Amino acid sequence: MGRQGLKTSRVEPTKSPIHSRVDLLDITKAGRCSPVGERRWARHIFGLPLPAAHYVNHAFPLQSGLIAASCFVAPLAKPSTTVVFKGPFVAEADGITNIHIDFAGPIDGELSVHYGSCDIASPYEAHHRVGKTHLGNHPLAKRNLGWEDNRPTRFVWLPPAEIQSGGCLHAFAGDELVGRSDAFKVKRRKARRSTSFADIADPMGPWFDGVEYLKEKEPGSAFVAQAMNKSVGIIGGGMSGLMTAYLLESVGITNWKIIEASERIGGRVHTSYLNDTAPEDYQYQEMGPMRFPVSLTNTTTNDTIQIMDHRMVFQLADALNEMNGHDPAWSVDFIKWIQKSANDPVDSTDATLSYSNATAVENALEAIEDWDALTWEKMRDIATNVFDAHKKAVAEGYFDFSEAGYLRYKLQTDLNVTDEAVSTASDNPEWLYDTVYFSATEWRTIDKGLSRLPKAFTPLVANRTLFGKQVEQLSYNETTQQTTASWRPDGPWGTTLDSLSFDYAVVAVPFSKVRLWDLPSYSGLLARAISTLNYEQSCKVALHYETRFWEHLSPPIIGGCGSTSAWAGIGNICYPSYQVNSTGPGVLLASYQSGTIARTLGSMTEAEHVAHVVRAMTAVHGDVATEQFTGAYDRICWENNNFQAGAWASPLVGQQELYLPAYYQTEHHTVFVGEHTSFTHAWIWSALESAVRGTTQLLLEMGLVDEAKQVTETWMARWMHV
Repeated sequence: MGRQGLKTSRVEPTKSPIHSRVDLLDITKAGRCSPVGERRWARHIFGLPLPAAHYVNHAFPLQSGLIAASCFVAPLAKPSTTVVFKGPFVAEADGITNIHIDFAGPIDGELSVHYGSCDIASPYEAHHRVGKTHLGNHPLAKRNLGWEDNRPTRFVWLPPAEIQSGGCLHAFAGDELVGRSDAFKVKRRKARRSTSFADIADPMGPWFDGVEYLKEKEPGSAFVAQAMNKSVGIIGGGMSGLMTAYLLESVGITNWKIIEASERIGGRVHTSYLNDTAPEDYQYQEMGPMRFPVSLTNTTTNDTIQIMDHRMVFQLADALNEMNGHDPAWSVDFIKWIQKSANDPVDSTDATLSYSNATAVENALEAIEDWDALTWEKMRDIATNVFDAHKKAVAEGYFDFSEAGYLRYKLQTDLNVTDEAVSTASDNPEWLYDTVYFSATEWRTIDKGLSRLPKAFTPLVANRTLFGKQVEQLSYNETTQQTTASWRPDGPWGTTLDSLSFDYAVVAVPFSKVRLWDLPSYSGLLARAISTLNYEQSCKVALHYETRFWEHLSPPIIGGCGSTSAWAGIGNICYPSYQVNSTGPGVLLASYQSGTIARTLGSMTEAEHVAHVVRAMTAVHGDVATEQFTGAYDRICWENNNFQAGAWASPLVGQQELYLPAYYQTEHHTVFVGEHTSFTHAWIWSALESAVRGTTQLLLEMGLVDEAKQVTETWMARWMHV
C-alpha cells in the first residue's frame, strides 16, 4: 500500500475489525506516528471512542478485506516471555472460553490480559481488556490462594460480539508487555446451537445460557478461574447427587464428598427384594420409580416418535458400565417393561353415579380436551424437546390454570360441574408431559431392579460418601468464602454439631427436607421456593406370594398395570414384567396410590395398611391370593419417609415458572439440584437433567469453561436439539 491509497474523507468512529500490520513509513504527515497519535489511531480502529478532535482526516484503503492499522516505524519490540499463552487459539464472538497460560518466570503484582492487534505495545492500544488480577506476593493476591504461588494459569474470557479474527491476547504486568499469544481465529456464535449451551438465556426455555450467566456476575469477578482442587460438598446421595459426583469426576474435579442422611445411596430409587432374597432371585418390586418411556407409535399412521429426554438414563447406564469395566456385579441392563396387558384389572363403571347435569359435565370435559389440543404434532414437540415445549406451554398460558381453574375462572363453568368433571382437589398447572410419557407404546425397566442404577455408582462414591449424617444446617463464611454443612452426631437429642466446610456446595436434597434447615440468607425468591414448593404423596405396598399365581388365572395376567374401583385406596396394581411364566415365588406391586387418598393411607399403621391391601388382592383375584400370601411385604409412604417427606415435587399453579429462575442462580457458593429443580418431575431423568444443569452452573461459577462445555456437549447435545 502506498500514499496514493490515502483519501481526504473524514473517518467516522465505527467498530472495525482486527487489522493486519503494514509498514507505512510516510504517514507521519497524516498525524498518526507520534506515540500519542499512534495510540489514538489504534483505539479508533478497534472501535473505541475518542473525542471528535482526535479523529484524523484520512483513512486507509481496504486490502484483502483488512484495514492497515499501525504505523510503528521502528521494528516491533519483542515482549518478555514471562507469560506463555497456550492454544488452541480459537474464540467465539459473544461466547465464553478459557485462556490457559504458563509462567516462565515469577510475576508479582498486577497482571492484566487484553485483546487487540498483534503488534500493540501497551494495554491502552487494545480492543478490550479481558480482565485483571494480582499475583505472587502482592497483598491482593490472596484471592488466588488456590493456585501455586498465587499465580492462576486459567482465566475466563467473554469475547464481545464485534471482535474479528487476527488479533492476539497480550499479558501486561502493569504497563510492561510480558506475553503475547498467537493470532486468534474468531468464530461466530450460532443463533441456534447444537452444542454447549442453550440458544437463549431463559430458564423457561430450551436450557441454560452460560454466556449470560457470566455476564450477570460482578465485573471482573469471573476473570480468574478457580483451581481444580477446590472442594465440593454434595449434600444428598440420591440420583442428582450421584450424577453430580460422576460429572465432576469426569472433568477432573476430584475433591468432592457426598454427605448422605440415610445408610444407602439412591434416594427415592428403591427396589425392595422381599423375603431376604437377592436380585438374581427375581422376587422384587419397585417402591420408587420403576419404568422408562422409550417411544410412542401412532397406530393409525404407524408413525413412531422417540422420547428423547429419557435417553439420558440409557446414556448414563452405558457410561457406568464402561466405568466399571462391564463387571456383572455392577452392570445396568435394560429389559422390556409391560405397561399394559389385556387382562389387567380395570375400573368398573359405577351405574349409581349421577351428575347434577350430565350434559354440562360432558361439555366441560370437551372444553378441557379442546384447550389441551394434544395433537400428534404437539406430542412430538414434547417428546423430542421437552425444554422448548415447556417454553411454549408457559407462553400459551398452560401454567396459568389447573383444569379446574380453567373451567371455573376462564370459562365461568358452574363450580359443581367443574368438580364433577375434573375435581377441584388439584391445583397443578396443565403441563402435559406426563400425558405424553404415559402414551408411550414402548417401555424399558432395569433387569434385577432399578436399584442397580445407583448401585453402579458404588465403585466411584463408596469411599467418598459419609452415611447417616442428617444435615440440618448450612452456613456461609464471607471471609473464607466457604459453605459449612452441619449435623448432630449423637442423634436428634444431641447438643453438639459436627460439620464439614467446602469451597462450594451442591444441595441434592428435596426442598421438603431443606425447608427445616438453618440456612444462610438466600434471595427472597429462592427462600420462598424452598419453603413452599408443593410435593405429592404416594404409597406403595408390595406383597410376596408362593407362586406367580396371576399368570395361571383364567384368563392369565401377563405384566402390566391395572386399577380397580372395587376397593378404595388401592390405585394401580402392577404385575412383574421380568421372568414371565417362571416358577417359584413372585411379588406383586399390590397397591400404588398417590394424591389426596394417599395421605389417608399414610396415616394408617403399617399393619392396617398392608392388611387392607391383602384383602383387596383377594377381592380382585380370588381366594388364591389369600392362600399363597407368604406374609412378606414392604410398604413405603414417601411423605412419611424421614429422608424424603414427599414422593416428588408437584408445583402448584404459579410455582414452576416463578421459582425456576431462582435455581439458575448460585448463592453463597451453593447450587441446588434435584427433580424438583427441573422442568419435569417424578422421573429419574428429571433428577439427572438437574445435575447436568447444576454441574454446568457450578463449573461456570468456578470459571472452568472448558469443563462446562464438555459436560453439556456430552450429556445434552448428543441427543437433545437445543
